[in-house]
Amino acid sequence: MEKRRAEAIPDIYVSRAYAGNDSDCEVHYETFGRLAEIFGRNTPPHRHSRFFQIHLLCSGSIRLELDEQLYLSPAPLVFLTPPAVPHAFYSEDGSDGHVITVRQEVVRRWYASMPGLWPEKQLRTAAFLPLGNVQAESRQELDRLMQLADLIQSEFSGRGLGRTTAVNALGLCFFISLNRLFAAQRQAEPQKRERNEDLSIFLQFCDLVEARFRDHLTLPEYAKQMAVTEARLNDVCRRMANLASKELVHDRLLQEARRLLRFSSIAVGELSYQLGFKDPAYFSRFFTRGTGLTPSQFRTHHQDQVR
Repeated sequence: MEKRRAEAIPDIYVSRAYAGNDSDCEVHYETFGRLAEIFGRNTPPHRHSRFFQIHLLCSGSIRLELDEQLYLSPAPLVFLTPPAVPHAFYSEDGSDGHVITVRQEVVRRWYASMPGLWPEKQLRTAAFLPLGNVQAESRQELDRLMQLADLIQSEFSGRGLGRTTAVNALGLCFFISLNRLFAAQRQAEPQKRERNEDLSIFLQFCDLVEARFRDHLTLPEYAKQMAVTEARLNDVCRRMANLASKELVHDRLLQEARRLLRFSSIAVGELSYQLGFKDPAYFSRFFTRGTGLTPSQFRTHHQDQVR
């Protein structure tokens, strides 16, 4: 008799669920209180399969389940959730703070620009840090983190020229400050259970896609490099991200194309070659099918938002 599959943990696509109209943002901001209004104070287990998320709680308290660990703590506190890591929490009334969400490819790009500064484990591991009793030498860094969160909130909610570029730059500064705090305050942690096999496969696939999406590998080639069957890979992606493995690869290509069209003046033909397409016409059809706009139409429509 076939075993019944466990119900998939819901995957929330951040910018669509929170903002509803800005699916291309690289750094997204919302207040903790606003999200509590949307999802409730008692937030059941969920994941964000293609996003890093930081909760910086400034008031109230939280009961948090993060990567199979349980935390109970009053504010101030901060916790980092890597892509696809399940988390759930209950916060008391009046709890508020900042929630900053960043696309996984953006965080990896930030890490790549600072080789050797942060261990790879820090990029992949969920982290929780109470901030009420940080070491004296970290107090200035904590103040900086709070100031950066306020600046991101102000810039994200405004309409100033260069808003998108400013938010992204502040997001990078915020991540640097956060990692400094984690590095300074790191203590012995309790042993964690091994991540389940599905999550490990999914995260490995995300890493491989990030490294090879421009090479247009076939799904059998991805599966072979990961030593799993194509069917197994596709099944894992559907349960983790509610998307087929092929759709995840296409989504990454489309995201990079949108970024280049918005933030560069590279000709569409040259851009298609940079993304690994051998035929600019095929790239144009691929992009139009995925977005509903031709590359030129998308560029005209969106580039004024970053000026």
